[in-house]
Amino acid sequence: MRVLLSTYGSRGDVEPLAGLAVELRKAGAEVAVCAPPDDDFVRRLAAVGVELVPVGPSARAWTKAAPPSSTMSQRAAYLIAGQLEVIPEAAKGCDAMVVTGMMPAAAGALSVAEKLGIRSVSVTFQQLTLPAPNHPPLAYQGRPFPPEVTNNQELRKLDAQSNNELFRQVLDTNRETIGLPPVDDVRNYVIGNRPWLATDPTLDPTELDVVQTGAWILPDDRPLQDDLEAFLKAGEPPVYVGFGSMPVRQTDAAQVAIAAIRAQGRRAILKSGWADLALVDDQDDCIAVDEVNQQKLFGRVAAIVHHGGAGTTTTATRAGRPQVVVPQLADQPYWAGRVAELGIGVAHDGAIPTVESLSAALEAALAPDTAVRAASLKNEIRTDGAAVAAKLLLEGSH
Repeated sequence: MRVLLSTYGSRGDVEPLAGLAVELRKAGAEVAVCAPPDDDFVRRLAAVGVELVPVGPSARAWTKAAPPSSTMSQRAAYLIAGQLEVIPEAAKGCDAMVVTGMMPAAAGALSVAEKLGIRSVSVTFQQLTLPAPNHPPLAYQGRPFPPEVTNNQELRKLDAQSNNELFRQVLDTNRETIGLPPVDDVRNYVIGNRPWLATDPTLDPTELDVVQTGAWILPDDRPLQDDLEAFLKAGEPPVYVGFGSMPVRQTDAAQVAIAAIRAQGRRAILKSGWADLALVDDQDDCIAVDEVNQQKLFGRVAAIVHHGGAGTTTTATRAGRPQVVVPQLADQPYWAGRVAELGIGVAHDGAIPTVESLSAALEAALAPDTAVRAASLKNEIRTDGAAVAAKLLLEGSH
């Protein structure tokens, strides 16, 4: 069996597909991944022996460009056209496709699957893009919902309208070039009849009629870097700070983070990431890292300060360490709320912390009762999500 996994997005969109690819290959399937051509994505997939078929521009460059909302439709057209250009060749001989990532890119990939008659599964790594009655939908940057509208059903209607206004015309124009009819509703087309939700049911409980597989986790056996290992052994457990694939709007983010951590009498590990966090002085109580094995590192720190991406939240929860979530955008406020509701950490109020606000959040996260709850919850997080998804996909039972 040959399977194509398709996404366009950040590391948090690519990493789960690597986990699924490994499980599919264990079962004897041939797998390729269509994803942005960023070097870190290429390296990550190559490390597990999975082919990356590049599609679209660099996701990091795309994210940092931060375009005005007025250009969103043009960018969507570019993404969709890229999918239609690359995926037909990559999908030759495929028996199934798994599609996730940004809405217009997913719509383009699903259109190719439709044209080629390939069985497809639409996957999301958070339920806010689904018609969840208990959660408001995600608003696009620069297109907030009217503040007076609070009913989730009404917000869903506005969300569908927004997706159609942004993407339907450019999607239909591209679909016409491959002989496909227009779609009635972009969001419904991408979600499909019964989407998969690749999240942990403890972290992300849902009553939706979806296939919730558990999070797709790629086991990471890479050793920690020698200098990081030496730093960890040289003193008490430090506090980790990293914002993943978020550029972060705060120019002094590293300075604020280090000052807040020092105010708690702790050492710091800074993950540079797409925010380009860097050391602010040469004191020996801080170290900066680039690529790092979070699965191996998180269990050895005192607390984890992060942006609230689905993957990082899951990894931190599995490590059993308290979290401070400083959400930047999209689904991140939702994950921050879940961390706070579960009592395993603190949701920072807003995307731009001060030394005082972050220090206070850390103080609460480092409290003994929070640490106890974080440690007790870690064993409830499932680790078999990718294996469950691979089995369902190979059996065709979805």
